[in-house]
Amino acid sequence: MLESAEIGHAISKAAYARQEPRLREALLNAQFDLAQAKRRPVLMIITGVEGGGRSETANKLTEWMDPRHIRVTAFGPRGEEERARPPAWRYWRALPPRGRIGIFLNAWYTEMVAARLAGQLNKTRFEFYLQETRAYERMLVDEGVVLLKFWIHLSKDALRERLVALREDARRGKHVFKIDRQRARIYLKLRPVWEEMLRESSTADAPWTIIEGTDERYRNLTVGKVLLDALNEANAPATAATPRRSRSAGPPPPVVDNVALIRNLDLSQKLARAAYEAQLDKWQGRLATLTQAKRFRDHSLILAFEGADAAGKGGAIRRVTSAFDARQYVSVPIAAPTDEEKMYPYLWRFWRAIPPRGGITIFDRTWYGRVLVERVEGFCSEYDWRRAYDEINQFEEQLVEGGAVVCKFWLQISKSEQYRRFKAREKTSFKRFKITAEDWRNRAKWDAYEHAVADMVDRTSTEIAPWTLVEAEDKYFARIKVLRTIVKAIETALKLT
Repeated sequence: MLESAEIGHAISKAAYARQEPRLREALLNAQFDLAQAKRRPVLMIITGVEGGGRSETANKLTEWMDPRHIRVTAFGPRGEEERARPPAWRYWRALPPRGRIGIFLNAWYTEMVAARLAGQLNKTRFEFYLQETRAYERMLVDEGVVLLKFWIHLSKDALRERLVALREDARRGKHVFKIDRQRARIYLKLRPVWEEMLRESSTADAPWTIIEGTDERYRNLTVGKVLLDALNEANAPATAATPRRSRSAGPPPPVVDNVALIRNLDLSQKLARAAYEAQLDKWQGRLATLTQAKRFRDHSLILAFEGADAAGKGGAIRRVTSAFDARQYVSVPIAAPTDEEKMYPYLWRFWRAIPPRGGITIFDRTWYGRVLVERVEGFCSEYDWRRAYDEINQFEEQLVEGGAVVCKFWLQISKSEQYRRFKAREKTSFKRFKITAEDWRNRAKWDAYEHAVADMVDRTSTEIAPWTLVEAEDKYFARIKVLRTIVKAIETALKLT
C-alpha cells in the first residue's frame, strides 16, 4: 500500500501558481455553502510519517479557507483530565458540528501505533482496537459525517533529507515544526505496524488517501482537491447526496420481539414501610462507604435510568443521590435534543457528560432514546435505530474499559397502575407539572413501547453492562432493588465480593 506513495511526485512553481488561486477560491465558496446549509460536518484526519508535513498541510488549509469555520486539533500526550476518562472521550469532545470542518492531527491512529510499538498492545489487542475503530468510523459516516483520512508518507531516504533540511532551516532561524525525531529514527520498525493499520482500517466508508509528502506543493494541492470534492458532496441536496446507510455494513439485524421479558415480571412484589426504612438506611450507608473508598478513585459510576412514564424514576434517583457527596455526582436529565445537540452524532451529548474517575453521573433517560422514543415515534429511520444496538454496546464497552461501573435500570409498572398514577398527578397541585398531554399520547402506544423495550433489553444486556429490570409497582420495593444493585456492582468492580 505504501509503495504507491513512494513514486516521485512534484509540481512546478508555475503550475502551482496557476492552480492554487483557483483551488483556494473553490474551497472558500464550498466552505461558505457548507456553513450556510449546515447539512453535514467534515472531519479530516491527517497523520503519517514524522516530518512528512502534517502541520504544514493543516496550516495551509486554514490559510486558504475561513478560519472561523475550521478547527485544527493536534492530539499529543493525554492530559490529566483526559487520562481520567475513557480514551475516546477527547475525540468525541472535539468533533465538528454540522456546517464546520474539523482537522485532527494524528488522532486515534497515532495513539494505537505508539502503544503497539511500546509493547502496551499485543497483536490481538491491536487488531481489536482496529476493529473498534472501523465500527466507530462507520457510525460517524452513518450519522452524516464526511470523513477524510490522509496518510502523508515519506520514504526512508526522503525522511533523512527532510530531517537535514529542517535542521538547516532551524540554524538559519526559520520556524520549524517540532517532530518526533526518536520515532523518525525507528522508521523501519514502525513500517510493518503502519502497513497493517492502513490495510485493516481502509474501508469503503472511510478509505485512506495516501500522499507522498516530499513535495509540499503537490501535497497541499492533493489534499485540497480531495477536500473540495468532499465539500461538494456534503453540499449536495439530500436526494443527490451519498445515502446515510453504510454501504459496507450489510443488512441490519432482525428485530427480536421477546415481549415476555417485560410481561412476565412479577409486579406484585412489595415491601412493608418498616422493612423499607430499615433497608434504606442499610443500602444507602453501604453505597456512601463504597463511593468514598480509596479504591473507588480508580473507577467512575454511571447510572442509567429508563422506565415507563410514572414508574418512579425520580423517586429512585433521589434515594440514590442521598447517599452521595453532592460534590461527587452530576445528575443529567435527558429531554429532546437541543439545536446544538442536533448538530452532532446522537452519542455526542452523552460522551460530554461522562464522569472522570472518582466521579458519578446519573442519567435520567439516556442514549437508549434512539431505540425507544425515536423508534416508536419515527424520529429516526429504521436503519438508524437498528444499527444503534451495536453502537450502544460498543459505547458501553468503552466506558467499562475506561474504569466505569455501568448500571442500567428499566422501571416497569402495569398499564392500570400507570393510569392510576396519571390521574393522581392531575389531582395533586405540586405534581401537576409531571403530567402532560404527551404522557397520555405515549400511553396510547403502550404496546409499541413494550416491544421496543423488549428488543432493547435483549440486544443490549451484556455481561459488562447488564440491564436490571425493576418491578416498580411498589415504590419501596423498586428503590431498594435499585440501591442493592448499585452496591453489588461497585463491590464487584472493587473486588470486594
